[in-house]
Amino acid sequence: MQKYFVSYMKIAFTTSLPAEGFARLELHTLYAPLEEAEVLVSTFDKPVTREMIMSAPHLKLVTNFGVGFNNIDLEACRERGIRVTNTPQPVIEPTAELAFALMHDVARRTAEFDRKLREGKAEPFGVMNNLSHSLYGKTLGIIGMGRIGQALARRAVASGMRIVYYNRKPLGDEMIRQLGYEAKYISLEELLETSDFVSLNLPYTPEVKHLIGERELQMMKNTAYLINTARGAHVDEEALVLALKAGVIAGAAMDVYEHEPKIHHELLTLDNVVLSPHTGTGTWEGRIAMCENVCDNILAWENNEIDKMNIVL
Repeated sequence: MQKYFVSYMKIAFTTSLPAEGFARLELHTLYAPLEEAEVLVSTFDKPVTREMIMSAPHLKLVTNFGVGFNNIDLEACRERGIRVTNTPQPVIEPTAELAFALMHDVARRTAEFDRKLREGKAEPFGVMNNLSHSLYGKTLGIIGMGRIGQALARRAVASGMRIVYYNRKPLGDEMIRQLGYEAKYISLEELLETSDFVSLNLPYTPEVKHLIGERELQMMKNTAYLINTARGAHVDEEALVLALKAGVIAGAAMDVYEHEPKIHHELLTLDNVVLSPHTGTGTWEGRIAMCENVCDNILAWENNEIDKMNIVL
Protein backbone atom coordinates (compact mmCIF):
# COMPACT_ATOMS: atom_id res chain seq x y z
CA MET A 1 0.00 0.00 0.00
CA GLN A 2 1.46 3.35 -1.05
CA LYS A 3 1.20 6.02 1.69
CA TYR A 4 1.55 9.78 1.87
CA PHE A 5 1.55 12.30 4.69
CA VAL A 6 0.17 15.77 4.08
CA SER A 7 0.59 18.61 6.60
CA TYR A 8 -2.33 18.69 9.01
CA MET A 9 -3.51 15.45 7.43
CA LYS A 10 -2.07 11.95 7.26
CA ILE A 11 -3.12 10.25 4.04
CA ALA A 12 -2.85 6.61 2.94
CA PHE A 13 -3.42 5.31 -0.59
CA THR A 14 -4.59 1.76 -1.35
CA THR A 15 -3.19 2.00 -4.90
CA SER A 16 -0.35 3.83 -6.60
CA LEU A 17 -1.88 6.73 -8.56
CA PRO A 18 -0.37 9.35 -10.92
CA ALA A 19 1.69 11.76 -8.81
CA GLU A 20 0.96 14.69 -11.13
CA GLY A 21 -2.70 14.44 -10.22
CA PHE A 22 -1.86 15.24 -6.59
CA ALA A 23 0.44 18.20 -7.27
CA ARG A 24 -1.60 20.42 -4.95
CA LEU A 25 -0.67 18.17 -2.04
CA GLU A 26 2.98 17.53 -2.92
CA LEU A 27 4.48 20.47 -1.02
CA HIS A 28 3.35 18.86 2.22
CA THR A 29 3.98 15.18 1.37
CA LEU A 30 5.46 12.80 3.92
CA TYR A 31 4.65 9.14 4.68
CA ALA A 32 2.41 7.41 7.24
CA PRO A 33 0.92 3.92 7.70
CA LEU A 34 -2.82 3.32 7.42
CA GLU A 35 -3.18 2.92 11.18
CA GLU A 36 -2.09 6.57 11.55
CA ALA A 37 -4.06 7.95 8.60
CA GLU A 38 -6.83 10.51 8.83
CA VAL A 39 -7.65 10.15 5.12
CA LEU A 40 -7.70 7.02 2.96
CA VAL A 41 -7.75 7.28 -0.85
CA SER A 42 -9.33 4.06 -2.11
CA THR A 43 -9.90 2.49 -5.54
CA PHE A 44 -12.60 0.14 -6.82
CA ASP A 45 -10.19 -2.81 -7.10
CA LYS A 46 -9.09 -2.63 -3.45
CA PRO A 47 -11.87 -3.35 -0.92
CA VAL A 48 -11.97 -1.11 2.14
CA THR A 49 -13.08 -3.68 4.69
CA ARG A 50 -14.40 -3.35 8.21
CA GLU A 51 -11.10 -4.74 9.44
CA MET A 52 -9.16 -2.00 7.65
CA ILE A 53 -11.47 0.70 8.95
CA MET A 54 -11.28 -0.51 12.53
CA SER A 55 -7.49 -0.75 12.32
CA ALA A 56 -7.26 2.98 11.54
CA PRO A 57 -8.41 4.75 14.74
CA HIS A 58 -7.66 8.23 13.37
CA LEU A 59 -9.48 7.75 10.06
CA LYS A 60 -12.01 10.50 9.33
CA LEU A 61 -12.39 10.46 5.53
CA VAL A 62 -12.43 7.77 2.84
CA THR A 63 -12.28 9.39 -0.58
CA ASN A 64 -12.92 6.89 -3.34
CA PHE A 65 -11.13 7.19 -6.67
CA GLY A 66 -14.18 6.45 -8.82
CA VAL A 67 -17.93 6.90 -8.89
CA GLY A 68 -18.81 3.48 -7.48
CA PHE A 69 -18.37 2.86 -3.77
CA ASN A 70 -19.51 -0.72 -3.24
CA ASN A 71 -15.85 -1.54 -2.51
CA ILE A 72 -16.21 0.32 0.82
CA ASP A 73 -17.86 -1.05 3.95
CA LEU A 74 -20.23 1.89 4.41
CA GLU A 75 -21.80 0.47 7.55
CA ALA A 76 -18.42 0.37 9.30
CA CYS A 77 -17.78 3.96 8.17
CA ARG A 78 -21.19 5.00 9.45
CA GLU A 79 -20.51 3.43 12.84
CA ARG A 80 -17.25 5.36 13.09
CA GLY A 81 -18.67 8.63 11.74
CA ILE A 82 -16.26 8.55 8.79
CA ARG A 83 -17.08 10.65 5.75
CA VAL A 84 -17.05 8.92 2.35
CA THR A 85 -16.71 10.74 -0.98
CA ASN A 86 -16.39 9.72 -4.63
CA THR A 87 -15.45 11.28 -7.98
CA PRO A 88 -18.58 11.27 -10.15
CA GLN A 89 -17.83 14.06 -12.61
CA PRO A 90 -14.57 12.89 -14.27
CA VAL A 91 -15.92 9.41 -15.04
CA ILE A 92 -18.89 10.57 -17.12
CA GLU A 93 -17.40 11.12 -20.56
CA PRO A 94 -14.81 8.27 -20.58
CA THR A 95 -17.41 5.71 -19.47
CA ALA A 96 -20.02 6.90 -21.97
CA GLU A 97 -17.32 6.87 -24.64
CA LEU A 98 -16.46 3.24 -23.93
CA ALA A 99 -20.12 2.17 -23.77
CA PHE A 100 -20.67 3.70 -27.19
CA ALA A 101 -17.49 2.08 -28.54
CA LEU A 102 -18.63 -1.33 -27.26
CA MET A 103 -22.02 -0.85 -28.96
CA HIS A 104 -20.28 -0.14 -32.26
CA ASP A 105 -17.85 -3.00 -31.78
CA VAL A 106 -20.36 -5.74 -31.04
CA ALA A 107 -22.84 -4.61 -33.72
CA ARG A 108 -20.25 -4.09 -36.47
CA ARG A 109 -18.26 -7.16 -35.33
CA THR A 110 -15.02 -5.16 -35.30
CA ALA A 111 -13.12 -7.15 -32.68
CA GLU A 112 -14.41 -10.44 -34.11
CA PHE A 113 -13.26 -9.56 -37.63
CA ASP A 114 -9.88 -8.36 -36.36
CA ARG A 115 -9.36 -11.58 -34.42
CA LYS A 116 -10.37 -13.83 -37.34
CA LEU A 117 -8.22 -11.98 -39.84
CA ARG A 118 -5.18 -12.34 -37.60
CA GLU A 119 -5.93 -16.03 -37.08
CA GLY A 120 -6.59 -16.68 -40.79
CA LYS A 121 -10.17 -17.74 -40.01
CA ALA A 122 -12.13 -14.89 -41.63
CA GLU A 123 -14.65 -15.43 -44.39
CA PRO A 124 -13.43 -14.41 -47.86
CA PHE A 125 -13.96 -10.78 -48.81
CA GLY A 126 -17.27 -10.48 -50.63
CA VAL A 127 -20.40 -8.40 -51.02
CA MET A 128 -22.56 -10.72 -48.93
CA ASN A 129 -19.86 -11.97 -46.57
CA ASN A 130 -18.86 -10.49 -43.20
CA LEU A 131 -22.11 -8.61 -42.71
CA SER A 132 -22.95 -6.78 -39.50
CA HIS A 133 -25.58 -4.37 -38.16
CA SER A 134 -25.79 -0.59 -38.15
CA LEU A 135 -26.61 1.58 -35.15
CA TYR A 136 -28.33 4.17 -37.34
CA GLY A 137 -32.11 4.11 -36.96
CA LYS A 138 -32.02 1.69 -34.04
CA THR A 139 -33.48 2.12 -30.54
CA LEU A 140 -31.13 2.39 -27.57
CA GLY A 141 -32.68 1.52 -24.22
CA ILE A 142 -30.76 3.01 -21.32
CA ILE A 143 -31.29 1.56 -17.85
CA GLY A 144 -30.11 4.23 -15.44
CA MET A 145 -30.46 7.68 -17.01
CA GLY A 146 -27.97 9.48 -14.80
CA ARG A 147 -25.06 11.54 -16.03
CA ILE A 148 -23.32 8.65 -17.79
CA GLY A 149 -26.56 7.46 -19.36
CA GLN A 150 -27.27 10.96 -20.58
CA ALA A 151 -23.78 11.30 -22.06
CA LEU A 152 -24.21 7.96 -23.84
CA ALA A 153 -27.59 9.08 -25.20
CA ARG A 154 -26.01 12.26 -26.59
CA ARG A 155 -23.56 10.17 -28.61
CA ALA A 156 -26.27 7.78 -29.77
CA VAL A 157 -28.56 10.58 -30.94
CA ALA A 158 -25.69 12.01 -32.99
CA SER A 159 -25.52 8.63 -34.74
CA GLY A 160 -29.19 8.64 -35.59
CA MET A 161 -30.50 6.42 -32.79
CA ARG A 162 -33.75 6.75 -30.87
CA ILE A 163 -33.56 6.88 -27.06
CA VAL A 164 -35.83 5.25 -24.50
CA TYR A 165 -34.91 4.89 -20.86
CA TYR A 166 -35.89 3.37 -17.54
CA ASN A 167 -34.97 5.14 -14.32
CA ARG A 168 -36.18 5.24 -10.72
CA LYS A 169 -38.24 8.21 -11.86
CA PRO A 170 -38.67 10.20 -15.09
CA LEU A 171 -36.21 13.03 -15.67
CA GLY A 172 -38.94 15.61 -16.16
CA ASP A 173 -39.75 17.78 -19.15
CA GLU A 174 -37.40 20.60 -18.17
CA MET A 175 -34.38 18.32 -17.81
CA ILE A 176 -35.17 16.62 -21.13
CA ARG A 177 -35.27 20.04 -22.79
CA GLN A 178 -31.90 20.88 -21.28
CA LEU A 179 -30.43 17.67 -22.68
CA GLY A 180 -31.18 18.83 -26.19
CA TYR A 181 -32.50 15.50 -27.48
CA GLU A 182 -35.64 13.39 -27.17
CA ALA A 183 -35.66 10.56 -24.65
CA LYS A 184 -38.83 8.66 -23.76
CA TYR A 185 -39.38 7.20 -20.29
CA ILE A 186 -40.90 3.69 -20.39
CA SER A 187 -41.19 0.67 -18.11
CA LEU A 188 -38.31 -1.78 -17.80
CA GLU A 189 -40.39 -4.48 -19.46
CA GLU A 190 -41.24 -2.28 -22.46
CA LEU A 191 -37.63 -1.19 -22.76
CA LEU A 192 -36.40 -4.78 -22.88
CA GLU A 193 -39.05 -5.78 -25.39
CA THR A 194 -38.52 -2.89 -27.83
CA SER A 195 -34.85 -1.89 -27.69
CA ASP A 196 -32.23 -2.94 -30.22
CA PHE A 197 -29.48 -2.14 -27.72
CA VAL A 198 -29.88 -2.29 -23.93
CA SER A 199 -27.22 -0.40 -21.97
CA LEU A 200 -26.79 -0.71 -18.20
CA ASN A 201 -25.67 2.58 -16.65
CA LEU A 202 -27.01 2.42 -13.10
CA PRO A 203 -25.12 2.24 -9.80
CA TYR A 204 -24.99 -1.03 -7.89
CA THR A 205 -27.08 -1.78 -4.83
CA PRO A 206 -28.10 -5.22 -3.55
CA GLU A 207 -31.63 -4.55 -4.82
CA VAL A 208 -30.48 -4.57 -8.44
CA LYS A 209 -28.30 -7.67 -8.29
CA HIS A 210 -29.15 -9.79 -11.34
CA LEU A 211 -31.42 -7.08 -12.69
CA ILE A 212 -30.83 -8.84 -16.00
CA GLY A 213 -31.45 -12.55 -15.63
CA GLU A 214 -33.12 -15.34 -17.60
CA ARG A 215 -36.57 -13.71 -17.51
CA GLU A 216 -35.30 -10.33 -18.70
CA LEU A 217 -33.11 -11.81 -21.43
CA GLN A 218 -36.11 -13.75 -22.75
CA MET A 219 -37.98 -10.43 -23.04
CA MET A 220 -35.35 -8.95 -25.34
CA LYS A 221 -35.42 -9.19 -29.12
CA ASN A 222 -33.33 -11.99 -30.57
CA THR A 223 -31.61 -9.26 -32.63
CA ALA A 224 -30.78 -7.14 -29.56
CA TYR A 225 -27.45 -6.49 -27.87
CA LEU A 226 -26.73 -6.07 -24.15
CA ILE A 227 -24.09 -3.53 -23.10
CA ASN A 228 -22.79 -3.39 -19.51
CA THR A 229 -20.31 -0.74 -18.36
CA ALA A 230 -21.89 -0.35 -14.90
CA ARG A 231 -21.35 -3.26 -12.47
CA GLY A 232 -20.97 -6.94 -13.23
CA ALA A 233 -23.46 -8.08 -10.61
CA HIS A 234 -26.28 -6.41 -12.54
CA VAL A 235 -26.19 -9.42 -14.89
CA ASP A 236 -26.65 -13.11 -14.15
CA GLU A 237 -23.70 -14.34 -16.24
CA GLU A 238 -24.84 -17.97 -16.29
CA ALA A 239 -28.17 -16.90 -17.77
CA LEU A 240 -26.39 -14.56 -20.19
CA VAL A 241 -24.10 -17.31 -21.50
CA LEU A 242 -27.08 -19.60 -22.12
CA ALA A 243 -28.97 -16.81 -23.90
CA LEU A 244 -25.99 -15.96 -26.11
CA LYS A 245 -25.40 -19.60 -27.07
CA ALA A 246 -29.10 -20.20 -27.81
CA GLY A 247 -29.56 -17.04 -29.86
CA VAL A 248 -32.00 -15.53 -27.37
CA ILE A 249 -30.15 -12.24 -27.93
CA ALA A 250 -27.71 -11.33 -30.71
CA GLY A 251 -24.72 -10.41 -28.58
CA ALA A 252 -23.24 -8.67 -25.57
CA ALA A 253 -20.42 -6.24 -24.85
CA MET A 254 -19.09 -6.00 -21.31
CA ASP A 255 -16.56 -4.00 -19.35
CA VAL A 256 -17.52 -5.43 -15.94
CA TYR A 257 -18.10 -8.95 -14.64
CA GLU A 258 -20.10 -10.68 -11.96
CA HIS A 259 -17.06 -12.29 -10.29
CA GLU A 260 -14.46 -9.77 -11.37
CA PRO A 261 -11.60 -10.10 -12.16
CA LYS A 262 -12.61 -13.67 -13.03
CA ILE A 263 -14.53 -13.85 -16.30
CA HIS A 264 -16.96 -16.66 -17.09
CA HIS A 265 -14.91 -19.06 -19.21
CA GLU A 266 -17.61 -19.42 -21.88
CA LEU A 267 -17.80 -15.67 -22.45
CA LEU A 268 -14.19 -15.91 -23.58
CA THR A 269 -15.11 -18.39 -26.33
CA LEU A 270 -18.14 -16.73 -27.94
CA ASP A 271 -17.83 -14.70 -31.14
CA ASN A 272 -20.89 -12.59 -30.33
CA VAL A 273 -19.30 -11.14 -27.18
CA VAL A 274 -16.91 -8.20 -26.85
CA LEU A 275 -14.94 -7.96 -23.60
CA SER A 276 -13.01 -5.12 -21.99
CA PRO A 277 -11.03 -5.30 -18.69
CA HIS A 278 -13.00 -2.74 -16.61
CA THR A 279 -11.57 0.26 -18.46
CA GLY A 280 -14.60 2.54 -18.48
CA THR A 281 -12.73 5.39 -16.84
CA GLY A 282 -9.34 4.19 -18.03
CA THR A 283 -7.94 7.09 -20.00
CA TRP A 284 -4.89 9.12 -18.97
CA GLU A 285 -7.00 12.26 -19.08
CA GLY A 286 -9.69 10.65 -16.98
CA ARG A 287 -7.26 9.35 -14.37
CA ILE A 288 -5.66 12.78 -13.86
CA ALA A 289 -9.11 14.40 -13.61
CA MET A 290 -10.11 11.82 -10.99
CA CYS A 291 -6.94 12.58 -9.00
CA GLU A 292 -7.84 16.26 -9.12
CA ASN A 293 -11.36 15.48 -7.91
CA VAL A 294 -9.93 13.45 -5.00
CA CYS A 295 -7.78 16.50 -4.13
CA ASP A 296 -10.90 18.68 -4.27
CA ASN A 297 -12.64 16.39 -1.79
CA ILE A 298 -9.65 16.24 0.57
CA LEU A 299 -9.06 20.00 0.60
CA ALA A 300 -12.76 20.75 0.98
CA TRP A 301 -12.88 18.35 3.94
CA GLU A 302 -9.80 19.97 5.49
CA ASN A 303 -11.40 23.41 5.14
CA ASN A 304 -14.80 22.17 6.36
CA GLU A 305 -16.40 23.12 3.03
CA ILE A 306 -18.91 20.29 3.05
CA ASP A 307 -20.95 21.77 0.19
CA LYS A 308 -17.92 21.37 -2.13
CA MET A 309 -17.48 17.64 -1.46
CA ASN A 310 -18.91 14.74 -3.46
CA ILE A 311 -20.46 13.13 -0.40
CA VAL A 312 -21.57 9.49 -0.39
CA LEU A 313 -21.82 9.19 3.41
